[in-house]
Amino acid sequence: MTSSAIIPFRIDIAQADLDELNDRLGRTRWPDALPGVGWSYGVDLDYLVDLVEYWRTSYDWREHEAQLNKIAQFTTEIDGQTVHFLHVRSPEPDATPLILTHGWPSTPADFLDILGPLTDPRAHGGEPSDAFHVVAPSVPGFGFSGPTHDTGWDVPRIARAWAELMSRLGYERYGAQGGDYGSLISPELGRVAPDNTIGVHVNALASAATCSGEELSELSETDRAKAVENQQWWYGHNGYATQMALRPQTLAYALNDSPAGQLAWNLEWFVDWDPTATEQTPIDRDVILTNVTTYWLTGTAGSAARIYRESGKAWGKKPAPSGVPTAVAHFRGDHAVRGLAEMANIVVRWHEYEVGGHFASLQAPAELVTDMRTFFRSVGR
Repeated sequence: MTSSAIIPFRIDIAQADLDELNDRLGRTRWPDALPGVGWSYGVDLDYLVDLVEYWRTSYDWREHEAQLNKIAQFTTEIDGQTVHFLHVRSPEPDATPLILTHGWPSTPADFLDILGPLTDPRAHGGEPSDAFHVVAPSVPGFGFSGPTHDTGWDVPRIARAWAELMSRLGYERYGAQGGDYGSLISPELGRVAPDNTIGVHVNALASAATCSGEELSELSETDRAKAVENQQWWYGHNGYATQMALRPQTLAYALNDSPAGQLAWNLEWFVDWDPTATEQTPIDRDVILTNVTTYWLTGTAGSAARIYRESGKAWGKKPAPSGVPTAVAHFRGDHAVRGLAEMANIVVRWHEYEVGGHFASLQAPAELVTDMRTFFRSVGR
């Protein structure tokens, strides 16, 4: 029988699991690498060797576990799946409920730096009227919400689970925010629960970068040029997504057996391809390792990869707008095209930033929070 109970959760990893991880890192079997190619063939060997050594000798999981455990966490069962989530209520009684959704290869740990400003703006130089009650779930299959146990956990099913989660928490009206896969799930929540979703705010809007030939002809000359440029860029960077969309189980064997291999795979996106050359804000390596370690300790690198397989059939398709007002915060390195975004969303705010990167909560947290406050202030919170 399915239970709708909400159960307090605390992270408590056995020391034997941490010791086993450390042992595996110390016995990494390194491949060769061609001289002088840098990052052009994939993750740079010297960079990875250095990061693995830091992970083995200096990174402290217990420190980050304790930091996460300062945040109220819970689990509940929805549609046969355990869903783990952070739930931080604001001290402001009239705060607006808000559900935050991460992407791949992330976890809710990405949001730690913005939870305080969102839930308690009075204590962070903001206006009390901008406060939110924040719910930040782990996407099914990821970390403490994984692994998944059946097929079909695509974007619409996750959005339906989010609607059920907010209902169980007693939130009848709420906002939604997300980046990367969260930028697909959050607008879908507006489609499955339009009467409950007051507004959708996204960054790294993954569904508005490329398009079909017919859609291309509907764009302005400027947007058409951006979409064509994006398509060319994507051809050179989509290998990771194609593998996960087609054969995630094959990949899972390697990721689940080698922590160094899992780290390399996740770095494909976390470092924006070359951290030594990018103009985007670097991501703290402890944050990267907290996400990777969570995947490793829960055995969910392969399960998280399955979201690409489950949702792959919808790639490139533009669903009808939900009618829910939508804001797009466009940070440095994002590829969203406004004309494409407007085909599937009611875009009422579009703001471009020359800072940050694909993971805005980690690379431009202050700008992201300000943009969210500005938008939700405008939709009649």
